[in-house]
Amino acid sequence: MEERKSTFIKHKLPCKKCGGSDPVSMNADGSAWCFSCSTRFPKYDEDYVPEETVEKHTSTFLNSYTGIFDDLQDRGISKATASKFGVRVVKDLAGKTIKHIYPFFNGTEIVGTKTRRIEDKQFLFNGTYEGTGLFGEQLYRNKGGKYLTITEGECDAMAVHELFQGKYAVVSIKTGSAGAVKDIRESIEFVESFENVVLCFDNDKAGREATKKVARIIKPGKVRIMALPNGFKDANDMLKQKKFAEFTQAWWDAKTYTPSGILDLSAKKDEWLNREVKESIAYPWEGLNKKLYGMRRGELVTLTGGTGLGKSSVTRELEHWLIKNTQDNVGIVALEENWLRTADGIISIEANDRIYLNETRDKYSDEQLQTMFDNVIQKGRVFIHAHLGATDIEEIFSKLRYIIVGCQCKWIVVDHLHMLVNVMTEGDERRGIDSLMNRLRSLVEETGVGMFLVSHLRRANGDKGHENGVEVSLSHLKGSQGIAQLSDCVIALERNQQAENPEEANTTKVRVLKSRYTGDTGLACSLRYNPDTGRLFEVSEEQTFDNEFDF
Repeated sequence: MEERKSTFIKHKLPCKKCGGSDPVSMNADGSAWCFSCSTRFPKYDEDYVPEETVEKHTSTFLNSYTGIFDDLQDRGISKATASKFGVRVVKDLAGKTIKHIYPFFNGTEIVGTKTRRIEDKQFLFNGTYEGTGLFGEQLYRNKGGKYLTITEGECDAMAVHELFQGKYAVVSIKTGSAGAVKDIRESIEFVESFENVVLCFDNDKAGREATKKVARIIKPGKVRIMALPNGFKDANDMLKQKKFAEFTQAWWDAKTYTPSGILDLSAKKDEWLNREVKESIAYPWEGLNKKLYGMRRGELVTLTGGTGLGKSSVTRELEHWLIKNTQDNVGIVALEENWLRTADGIISIEANDRIYLNETRDKYSDEQLQTMFDNVIQKGRVFIHAHLGATDIEEIFSKLRYIIVGCQCKWIVVDHLHMLVNVMTEGDERRGIDSLMNRLRSLVEETGVGMFLVSHLRRANGDKGHENGVEVSLSHLKGSQGIAQLSDCVIALERNQQAENPEEANTTKVRVLKSRYTGDTGLACSLRYNPDTGRLFEVSEEQTFDNEFDF
């Protein structure tokens, strides 16, 4: 290497290889360099024995393409690989590599170079990218083949070449992850001439994002995405650590790219056979169980009905039932009542009496009240959103998610949807409901919680309203069809509050409008309100007072 410290002492000498009349300069040590054919002569005055030869290109852009071919020692890349890709190095007087120079070709002509300074890792571009292919593309152009690997950087491309010992074609994008899509589009014909395209971008956020974007623009079925083993940033990192076998395995394990949401169903056989069985918890009422086969976590159930038709009474029964018949934590978000009213309602069911009335409460001793409280409001199992009225929607969702995740609630009751909508948006109710239902649906999917959501009905068409016992349909849901679409189950309550017969006026029909699990819809059961206890109890078909009967 000492000979390369020499300085030029003679210029404009003829070249013994290319025949040029004056392209050669000779050093003080007798070596020489031809600036026309890029040949180095160890001893110019002796017989012609070229030491280093570079394929001559018809380039008009050689002013920045200086240096020599040599190992890229800082990258673990051999002189042979560097020469193949046309990468030169520039050294200081001590023989230390200070720059890499990467050429970019338009056909066979070098029209641009990218210089990488070793010390500060800065890049300098000379010339143009216009008309150039991917880095290394000139080596495989018009050849096609079975496999093409695309990397994020020039040294990564050369590293893959080394790791595979030149077995398969490999190129790099020109302008990093930010310009990946543009670079691939400009060379799409070349890229798609290969049967399989393996993307081997950097193992970081920018690299992963670029991988997804590039994969989308290449012909479906060609792209395979390589996942580098943990701890390795890129292919060059693996080469420097001599992880030949590990890289090869990761390369062969590359997965065929499939757009998000699309999968080969045959690959899911084992998961289908061994899936977790959904555990069903029975409803308090047999007729509803026959329709729905119970309630399950991971489902969103919407309970709807007209004003004053008993939605709160039904939710109270469900809350108490879940507390007493499971070991799961239960969360309650009631935006139109304070926690005292919520507690009164649940404990009244435990007492089978209307404890929420002062006159009734006075009949019980403190000891009895305490026992009833402890029996149902068990420590660390029941959590309530304690803020009366609506607040900021993001705050509500934050608390809702905390109740589910932080308090580990497996069941949650939200009363009611339209109070949340009022907080979330002003004016466009339909859009607000759609957005809210999507968020609630996502929360159920993410956490696996079983959610009961109370929703209102819009005014029924015709002379009769829901207070007159009008049969409810999905079209009666207030505001948006998104409620029906995103709910796993919709249960409606019907009651003729104006009936002259008191038993009919106190009997609520429970109708299933949608059941994604069973598909079974229609009238499920009837619940009679007991004014003495404040409880709902199921009545048989014979006991039900149909509003078509003549009393």
